[in-house]
Amino acid sequence: MRASVVVAGALLAALAPFSVAAQPDSSGIETVEVTATRLPEPVGDVPADVSLVGGEELLARQARDLGTALALVPGVEAPAGGDAGPSSAVPSLWGLHEFDAFLLVVDGVPWGGAFNPAIPSLDFNSVERLEVLKGAAPVIYGATSFVGVIQLLHYPAGQSSNLLQASYGSRGSWRAALATSLPDWDDVRQSVAVDAEQLGFADHRESVNDEHLLYRAQMQAGAGTLHFDADVSLVHDVPPSPIVRVGDALTDLTPINANYNPANAKIDENRYHGTIGYSQPTPWGEWETMLSFAHSDIRDVRGFLRSDLTDNGSENADSQDQHRQVQDGYFDTHLSHKFADGAELIVGADLLFGLGRQRSINGAYYVPLSGRVLAPPTTVLHVDEVNTIRDSRLFGGEYAEFDWRPAPRWDVVAGLRLNETAEAKDSVHIDGFDPTADEAASEDQTKTRLSGTIGASVQAWKDGGNEAVLYADYRNAFKPAAIDFGPDYTPGVLNPETAKSYEAGVKGALAEGRLSYGVEAFLMDFSNLVVAETAANGEPMLVNAGGERLKGVELETRYALAPDLSLAANVAWHDARFTNFIVDEGGTPTDVSGNQLTLSPHILASVGLLYTPPSGVHATLTANYVGRRYLDEENEAPTPSYVTLDAAVGYKFGRCDVSVSGTNLTDRRPPVTQSEFGDGSFYLLPARTVWVQLQYSLQ
Repeated sequence: MRASVVVAGALLAALAPFSVAAQPDSSGIETVEVTATRLPEPVGDVPADVSLVGGEELLARQARDLGTALALVPGVEAPAGGDAGPSSAVPSLWGLHEFDAFLLVVDGVPWGGAFNPAIPSLDFNSVERLEVLKGAAPVIYGATSFVGVIQLLHYPAGQSSNLLQASYGSRGSWRAALATSLPDWDDVRQSVAVDAEQLGFADHRESVNDEHLLYRAQMQAGAGTLHFDADVSLVHDVPPSPIVRVGDALTDLTPINANYNPANAKIDENRYHGTIGYSQPTPWGEWETMLSFAHSDIRDVRGFLRSDLTDNGSENADSQDQHRQVQDGYFDTHLSHKFADGAELIVGADLLFGLGRQRSINGAYYVPLSGRVLAPPTTVLHVDEVNTIRDSRLFGGEYAEFDWRPAPRWDVVAGLRLNETAEAKDSVHIDGFDPTADEAASEDQTKTRLSGTIGASVQAWKDGGNEAVLYADYRNAFKPAAIDFGPDYTPGVLNPETAKSYEAGVKGALAEGRLSYGVEAFLMDFSNLVVAETAANGEPMLVNAGGERLKGVELETRYALAPDLSLAANVAWHDARFTNFIVDEGGTPTDVSGNQLTLSPHILASVGLLYTPPSGVHATLTANYVGRRYLDEENEAPTPSYVTLDAAVGYKFGRCDVSVSGTNLTDRRPPVTQSEFGDGSFYLLPARTVWVQLQYSLQ
């Protein structure tokens, strides 16, 4: 099946003529975005902090994953890996390092639906641009996020990056990708993007093997436009082992690249997604409707060392052999009306549907801490317990958003949403030792709650290409707690998370438009944040933290030194703290109010130099600084700051481009993500990787 997807995509692409792709504009305050308001609007008018990364820049920096793509977005981290496997990442915005605190959107569709962001299935082939909105999601996307929205936008149907790429990298890694427009079929515009990769890591057992196929079509249907997307993602990971924290530091009893997973460890996900949408003009405005559905089939087999790190021949690790199926659907219909004075009104309703079913067969095993012996497969282990979950979710709502210009220099945006959420969770525990210990429970939760936003921007100064826009906004957000689909018996439904945020800033341009800048300050009061704790029996679990406050200042600048040479420099100061939380680690209550959130540094900074002429030599250099942070809520386990370097250099001649690139050239291996499954365990930043790439333009 995996090979057939790649072959099918290649056959489709072989039919395509060479064509010219539309290139995105990724610089300047007038660049248009769609994430904040759904309707295209210049970034300078939006009363919010929005960062854009153009597709040409992503190609120049050879950014093929979320971490490298976001490397020059201020105040954002997205280190690769985590509990979802090496194909995934855990983004951090506004100082909150939580897998589900942000909303991931792909081409207008919440990617992952009502559950968790589906990062492993992201495809950066034929991307037109990446948009990052800081703060809670707009009312048009519902009860989905608090600290930001990341939207990946591929080229529309009939357009493409029109590139053929082949790469070879460290440890036997390779990539191949093709993106092209297909010939029109009557009035049907079509394009296809297909790619495959195999990644090797410093841990020789860790690996990634995945394939992606995206087909896009659009046609006139009656008075309107009909569009269709089909996306297939086949992701096959072998995960690494996180490193256990002992006291105030990571243990030195386990080698850095040792893998303690069972012999048959894997995280395999086959995801099939389709979207159909229709838009047409009406006497009352533009009416748009979208329906999408995704089915994911996941096999998750792995194990985690216990925190006591015994090595005496007795069981010291716990295994899980899970089969999970997730269906998520999204429906939205809205009407947008433009008034004579330029004001715009969007009125609509949407529904996020999610159904997740999981069966986890858990056991225990022994593996030497030296890492030189392969652990046994889960198929030969005693079944200690079987835990099952069936969780269904409906996140619906009705919304209205009004964008009003009371004067030429002013823009006011206000939105209100009525959220109606319902969740039903059935859990079963079957004990492998004592049948009398079997348990079953059902719990449901229904909430109806208003959320909304109001903001305004004003062009305070304009002189030729120089400009300054002041803005401020307030957002009230609401989101049902996420499910981690872990191996343990967790029948309860956690309380919803809520937040109120305030944001103010200035953005604009100087030096006749060659220097673009943006400064924002934010304050968010958070309630019921979901965090990982250790239960009295030593098992990890998720709980609601009482209260948190996130505040900070972020600065983004970019200066065009020459027509093909630009310098980006960003810095962010974050202060994310618990305001009311008592940690109950292993039955010992500890008040951590006032402490910093786990893995939340005060300082993040990045610098990028991009030389991107149309031919000849080209090069990019990106440096990222991550400040000192803590590995625990008690703030007793600090971990030092670090710097990473990414670079790419190449030569373009005719339609060909030969380049060499590298990520994490400093080869730093700090802890970057905490596991929610392994007790006190942390994943490390992937080691240095070097690539050689040949790229051919089909234009």
